[in-house]
Amino acid sequence: MPKRLQMYEGGGVVVSFDPNVCIHAADCIRGLPTVFDVKLKRWIRPENAPAERVAEQVRRCPSGALQFRMKPGD
Repeated sequence: MPKRLQMYEGGGVVVSFDPNVCIHAADCIRGLPTVFDVKLKRWIRPENAPAERVAEQVRRCPSGALQFRMKPGD
């Protein structure tokens, strides 16, 4: 059974994670550890960095498992 898409909202951005697509390259964790921390249950905390910085790191995801959208008005 495929795993469900996970959504994380905060700091003016919504980040989605598709565990079915992730190749575990860990670019997100190395690039922005204040936001991406697999030791935590809620492992993506977009409120811990500026929204544009989060978006920049998400764009670097080699598999496309991470996606983002900016929240309107933020």
